[in-house]
Amino acid sequence: MLFTLVNSGRALRYLLRNEAAFQQELALACVLIPVAIFLSTTAVEFALLVGSVIAVLVVEVLNTAIEVVINRIGLESNTLSGLAKDLGSAAVTLALILWAVVWGSIVSSYWITRV
Repeated sequence: MLFTLVNSGRALRYLLRNEAAFQQELALACVLIPVAIFLSTTAVEFALLVGSVIAVLVVEVLNTAIEVVINRIGLESNTLSGLAKDLGSAAVTLALILWAVVWGSIVSSYWITRV
């Protein structure tokens, strides 16, 4: 268990120092998670709001892992390497769409019921 925490800490340190996308998404998470506390009216809404934010971070970590492995194999142009990076990017895009749908649905219902 201790090794897992050490390795995870090292990975998070790398992400915070080197990955602009993760830094931006984490900053957004730091804003949105407290907003979710005040915005949600049920535990399910809270779980959806926070879960969609965390899902984006998780997918971004996995995308970065794919990119690091591909770069370790070689920096020369390769169709499959490019495809692997594109697939990781597509996964991040899908997670961002999920986030937008969840937040858009709950925020819009919040404003409709309160206006």
